[in-house]
Amino acid sequence: MSASPVICFGQQPCGFFPRRFLYAKFQTARRLQRELGGEIVFFYHDSDHDPRETQTTLRHHTTGAPQTLNFTFANKLQRKFSPLYLKRLVPEWQAHTARQLGAYVSPAALAAFRAIATTNVADFCLELYRAMGLLDGIRVVRSSEPAVRRAACAIDDYFIDVPHEGEIVRARLIDGALQLHEGGNSYVTLPTAPYTAEQISPARDTRLRWMQSVIHCTHYIAGAGEQAYLTPADAPEITFVPRDTIDQSDEAFIEFPH
Repeated sequence: MSASPVICFGQQPCGFFPRRFLYAKFQTARRLQRELGGEIVFFYHDSDHDPRETQTTLRHHTTGAPQTLNFTFANKLQRKFSPLYLKRLVPEWQAHTARQLGAYVSPAALAAFRAIATTNVADFCLELYRAMGLLDGIRVVRSSEPAVRRAACAIDDYFIDVPHEGEIVRARLIDGALQLHEGGNSYVTLPTAPYTAEQISPARDTRLRWMQSVIHCTHYIAGAGEQAYLTPADAPEITFVPRDTIDQSDEAFIEFPH
């Protein structure tokens, strides 16, 4: 057990402006820190590959109508199967999106968006969260980091980052075979090859144990979805705390510090 509290929450890259439920996790963590002390750790699961995770829903300044935007990825294979930390943006995406954002966000938010200088999806999200002040005083642990992967415990359900058709894709190891899920009951089976711990990232049901073997948190803030599948028995040393409620939880949080 840690000498002082380690307050953790986890999330995939979650919209280039973060969804409000992620903002609520930041706020819950800061509230706990005020009550308990200790440090806050953001487990940034940028090894996930689902492009839907980065959808960003904004409201029009005048009409209030919702508009959902997302990154434009370099190619179809990468969009569907590459991990988020390796998904590349097409060069014109940022400028094209910036031209639309003036009707939805403040000048400060737009300026911060324009100032991000990366072509990587996970880095873009993280740098914009940083510009918003959300990461101030918070330690970020990324599931893509080789050192994190080497330090993590062995798990029996996982994905492996492997080369395929000129890209790196995140293939699930199922009954000894590397598979890409095309949808429904359709899978693409890839050739097996040797791999190391630096290529492994956890599946949903092994993520908590894998993460905890590196972070050793005392408190974990669980979102509404996580509460449905997390197994506290996997980490009996953790106190699980539901995240604070927030309205319009799936829409983007766009407030910037003054």
